[in-house]
Amino acid sequence: MPDRNQAALDFLLTRRSRPAKTLGLPVPTRAELEPILQAGLRSPDHGKLEPWRLIVLERAALMRLAGLVEARGPELGRAPEEIAKARSQFADAHLAVAVIEVQKTSEKIPAIEQSYSAGAVCLALLNAALASGWGANWLSGWASHDRVWAEAALGLGEGERIAGFIHIGSETSAPPERPRPDPAAVISWMSE
Repeated sequence: MPDRNQAALDFLLTRRSRPAKTLGLPVPTRAELEPILQAGLRSPDHGKLEPWRLIVLERAALMRLAGLVEARGPELGRAPEEIAKARSQFADAHLAVAVIEVQKTSEKIPAIEQSYSAGAVCLALLNAALASGWGANWLSGWASHDRVWAEAALGLGEGERIAGFIHIGSETSAPPERPRPDPAAVISWMSE
């Protein structure tokens, strides 16, 4: 039987994202954030393409993004409450990591596998932040899917898109546990 890392398994069986609106100060320092970022970069990456990059967003950058949401929302016909919610994702935050999917040309690695790899980076960053004792949440939203906003906000180039924003900070309140999937309803076994 292989060696078991019970602490890691216990963490994964009890991990819980923290709502971004409950994350406050302090946030990790650059030195405290480095191992979290490194853990994220250890995600599955078929063909070693590195189909992603990270942008660490500090407070001033987040406020700039909030302003861009406020300006872009009406252009897209978004309702005021949708704009306010998307704006608060950035305006109320103190630290976030934007995970940028970077599609690479490859004869062997399909685009969808590159997208999966970028998603794996998001989850790895989220779990690494939580395992480090910080509160964390993975968010996206309408603004992150709008090409005009993404280019203005983060300078995305061709073949790049936002996989998610990982918000990290100190937990100010613990949410109640939410219902989890019933394993019997979503797991099947095949023996032949």
